[in-house]
Amino acid sequence: MESNSDWTEALERISTILQQSPLVKTIKWGSEVFTYKGRNIVSYGGFKNYFALWFYNGVFLQDPYGVLINAQEGKTKSLRQWRMVQIDEIDALKILEYINEAVTIEDRGLRIKADTKQTVSQSELLKHALDRDQQLRLAFGKLSPGKQKDYILYIEEAKQQKTKLARIEKIIPMILAAEGLNDRYQKKV
Repeated sequence: MESNSDWTEALERISTILQQSPLVKTIKWGSEVFTYKGRNIVSYGGFKNYFALWFYNGVFLQDPYGVLINAQEGKTKSLRQWRMVQIDEIDALKILEYINEAVTIEDRGLRIKADTKQTVSQSELLKHALDRDQQLRLAFGKLSPGKQKDYILYIEEAKQQKTKLARIEKIIPMILAAEGLNDRYQKKV
């Protein structure tokens, strides 16, 4: 469990509460994740300035106590966090109330549709690299549109030009090998 040692007692208390719910505890990404019918419902952890619960499909929760936030506005679509800074903020009844609602939401099948049609304009720096190297241009052209988009976003998410250029240098061998940016992390069937 990713945690800050300052929050050990708080995280143990949250873990005990979550284990009282109808959810199944699993380990994903090195952390405890509580699931229902195989779907991720809630997890928790400690950070530098707070500890938190997060509901994977929290956007649909009614949030009667006004505790949920979107940690990355504009990026995060569905996940919502419940941040706390003091152990006395942990309220087992409220947490279980949110979990029960999250289970109901899962049973109803509510989901945010993925934005699969997001258009991405080509990175000028990548375009320049492709124009200079015909072999690279051909290899990039053979990649699926999704893999091309992943590479473009990877470059454009960097703020500084030197970081963008470093990322281009890093991905050139991957493109030439016909690999996607995230291929090594995807499950082989």
